[in-house]
Amino acid sequence: MKRTTRAALAAAALVLAAAPALAQNYPNRPIRLIVPFPAAGATDLFARTLGQKMSEKLGGTLVVDNKPGAGGAIGSDLAAKAPPDGYTLLLATTSTHAIGPAITPKLPYDTVRDFAPIAHVGDAPSIMLVPVNSPAKTVREWIDHAKKNPGKLNYASSGNGTIVQLTAELFKAQAGVFVTHIPYRGTALAVPDLISGKVDVLFDSLPTGMPHVRDGRLRALGVTSLKRSPLAPELPAIADTLPGFESTTWFGFYGPKGLSPDIVARVNKAANEALADPEVKDKLARLGIEPANAGTPEQFAKMVAVDAAKWKKIVVDRKITND
Repeated sequence: MKRTTRAALAAAALVLAAAPALAQNYPNRPIRLIVPFPAAGATDLFARTLGQKMSEKLGGTLVVDNKPGAGGAIGSDLAAKAPPDGYTLLLATTSTHAIGPAITPKLPYDTVRDFAPIAHVGDAPSIMLVPVNSPAKTVREWIDHAKKNPGKLNYASSGNGTIVQLTAELFKAQAGVFVTHIPYRGTALAVPDLISGKVDVLFDSLPTGMPHVRDGRLRALGVTSLKRSPLAPELPAIADTLPGFESTTWFGFYGPKGLSPDIVARVNKAANEALADPEVKDKLARLGIEPANAGTPEQFAKMVAVDAAKWKKIVVDRKITND
């Protein structure tokens, strides 16, 4: 019995001693970075931009692997079930780890139990767009206009259960207005109706919305980040009118649960260093993404928990589904 116990303790010690050694040699083969959305989309382009610089910092290669479907759930599930050896990472978003669990309770993964948080790497705010012939030139004026016309105004979204819809519902809840939802299959299809005045408001991304504003086809009233965005400094924050209002799409790295803390630290450090690179910052700005201060994995996990609770409340209170 004593010999068995000593052997077990010795084996455990060897495993513990081997973990730092494995981390020191990491990476010694390509790292699979799962992007749970289609190629050429914002998340994919972000992954490729950041991944290239992180490869330099890590001394290895991050290979983007697009696994779209089910609102990001297919790729996220693959990452959750991968071996926790550091050679499969996930670029998650608000959709996969904050909104997804609220909209789809029967996800094949648990966003807390099945993942190791690594780093918060970016945020993409949206802008509040209205037709140029709208009587409102400010957020306050639009709220007043909506209150004077309850049920007569509408808003467009990129579909049921999307962050575009949830952003509008968060706005409605905080502003105390009643506005009808008109879902589209993507904001690109909604923009012509917004320009023509068939739709009264749309919360769209900066890269797709601002060109219409600068060409005089639409009017932007505010940005959805808590403060003015450096990507569109001329726009006030909606939070200036509705204190605390915030809706951004965040991006973050995860690994499967059980990932070595040493590997987590290595990837986190590489992400921080890559985000500080001026070339990366410039490329991300063109995508409408503000580089995040990656911080610690613990800070990232706390941020996601707060964000998930906020969206769950909106989903429940406003009875939102993805049907």
